[in-house]
Amino acid sequence: MTDSRLSEPSPRNTILIFAVVIVAIIGGAVLLLATRPQPVQITIYPPEPTATPEPTATPEPITVYVTGAVNQPNTLVTLVAGSRVEQAIEEAGGLTEDADLEQVNLAAILHDGDQVHVPEIGVTTIIPTPSGGVVVHINTATADELMTLPGVGPAMAERIIAFREANGPFPDLLALDAVSGIGPTMLEQLEGLVAFD
Repeated sequence: MTDSRLSEPSPRNTILIFAVVIVAIIGGAVLLLATRPQPVQITIYPPEPTATPEPTATPEPITVYVTGAVNQPNTLVTLVAGSRVEQAIEEAGGLTEDADLEQVNLAAILHDGDQVHVPEIGVTTIIPTPSGGVVVHINTATADELMTLPGVGPAMAERIIAFREANGPFPDLLALDAVSGIGPTMLEQLEGLVAFD
């Protein structure tokens, strides 16, 4: 005959087993939490905003008057800004056989209202091909053309060109004051001698 007390666990043993299981679960949970890898944090840095340059004004087309030894003389020709004498002559039908190119600067830059006259060989003309003339077009003038202005020497001409290239065309006479060495007195001297087209 067996003792029934040996086959039944005692309440104390049950509590002890239960406590061991609880401690094992808690220990496993703590261990799991302690060894869990840290979440990867991704930081997105947007690119620095870049400065967008202000749009520059599109130059208006220019109209010039072509006369002399061309196939279509006495013609008004409309060209894009910055065009040269050669382009105006082409638009007027090209040169005639008796055109005297020694008196014409084909590379001269045209401005609105200019007259391009191509003389005939052997004929002296008093109408010059534009080369800056009395009025200097400040936004396209070469250093030599700028030096025809009062108070503008080689250094000042280079400063004007450098400023123009860095900042765009001068909109008016007052804008020239931003060039180092140009002040109110010089602006008075330049008034009427410069154009801004």
